[in-house]
Amino acid sequence: MQTRSHRFLVPTVVIVAVALCGVGAWVLATPPDFAAMKREVRSRFPEVAQLSTGELAAWLGDSKRAQPILLDARTEKEFAVSHLHGARRVEPSAKAEELLPQLPPGRPVVVYCSVGYRSSAVAERLKKAGVVAVFNLEGSIFQWANEGRPLEADGHPADKVHPYNSKFGKMLDEKRRAEL
Repeated sequence: MQTRSHRFLVPTVVIVAVALCGVGAWVLATPPDFAAMKREVRSRFPEVAQLSTGELAAWLGDSKRAQPILLDARTEKEFAVSHLHGARRVEPSAKAEELLPQLPPGRPVVVYCSVGYRSSAVAERLKKAGVVAVFNLEGSIFQWANEGRPLEADGHPADKVHPYNSKFGKMLDEKRRAEL
């Protein structure tokens, strides 16, 4: 007969693994779920302002408003498949000191990645370094693409997004998912 403590042993181990390892363990422990991923990102990066894809689209379409600098915090391979128009690719592990010289003072910054975890980490580092108007694009390029918003690659329209990996890629609409 199973005791009460044994029934709770495995879930406790999974939760501890998530706490110690971050999002990678979370993804292995559960199926991909965009809402859960957004909650995880907000929980892990509470000081980072989140900007919805709708808010960014409206901002980019408003010529009277100072346009943000878009930073794509994905790998070169991911960026090459597609990115937001005008985005600059930065290493996901880049230190704020490496990025600050590329950012005109006072200009708002929006960072994105695949789903928001890597970009929130970059945004957090920039905020701690003194960048006041820095935002993470909530849901990042996966949500942007799933909503049918414009993408580009090599200066031309694109319709596919690098899936990051087979697990995360399930958060992308199948018609938007590039082959690994």
